[in-house]
Amino acid sequence: MTALSDAPPAGRAAPPGGSPGGAGRDRSAAVAARRVLAYVALTVMAALVLVPFAWMLSSSLKRDNEVFTVPIQWIPEELRWSNFVDIWERIPLLTYLGNSAFLSVTITVLQVLSGSFAAYGFSKVRFPGRDALFLAYIATIAVPWQAYMVPQYIMMQKADLTNTHLAIILLQAFGAFGVFLMRQYYQSIPDELCEAARIDGLSEYGIYWRIMLPLSKPALASLALLTFVNTWNDYMGPFIYLTDNDLWTVQLGLRSFIGQYDAEYAMMMTGATLSVLPILAVFLLGQRYFIQGIATSGLKG
Repeated sequence: MTALSDAPPAGRAAPPGGSPGGAGRDRSAAVAARRVLAYVALTVMAALVLVPFAWMLSSSLKRDNEVFTVPIQWIPEELRWSNFVDIWERIPLLTYLGNSAFLSVTITVLQVLSGSFAAYGFSKVRFPGRDALFLAYIATIAVPWQAYMVPQYIMMQKADLTNTHLAIILLQAFGAFGVFLMRQYYQSIPDELCEAARIDGLSEYGIYWRIMLPLSKPALASLALLTFVNTWNDYMGPFIYLTDNDLWTVQLGLRSFIGQYDAEYAMMMTGATLSVLPILAVFLLGQRYFIQGIATSGLKG
């Protein structure tokens, strides 16, 4: 009787190597360990990414001869908050920031409108040669800007648009990357939705404006943020086309602190810190849409 009572129930085999509860605890411990390792790895990577920004902020509060000390002095002995006051008197920083904001906002709005509209045609409108034309258009992304930089400048010069903001706007407001990003997102929207709208009598412009744009807010936010950041940080474009000091962007303005024999690195870091603040504000406002749009555009299509 004792042997029978100790035997496992019929139809259920005894778990090898231990009880089911022990195996479950082992799996939970393994999952927890992997999660901890993932958090540690992400924390280390985030710290590595933030190190240059921490050094920039620290250098903005130093003297010029303290910026490149070895080893790095992360916390200066004397915090020179006066750098953030002196920079406004040394250069017309407000003018530079205004020019950067004007170019960034204008180019972003045009890029979002043109990219989303062209992407609608490439994804939801059927016409002969659509896919071939799209591939040819997207292939222009692989062409380096240096390959057509000189022809572009000659075109702007003949059109008498050099030393104007309009030259920068015309060259950067229309790009293949925005079309590619928006088309990838539009591919995740069912075609039946557009077909139903056409049956109800809605035009292609109405479908684009009333259906596609409201459904693609994450992708629009992603494209807007990427375009804004690229335009704000652009140096070569304004450097080539803008010669008047009143038209300079903040990136060109920071060059004012580089002299013939010396450079005021502390003031450069102060200006760089101030120039990052608008980008940081824009990213914080659109962070949720940006992450969602990038994830969706990258996984579907």
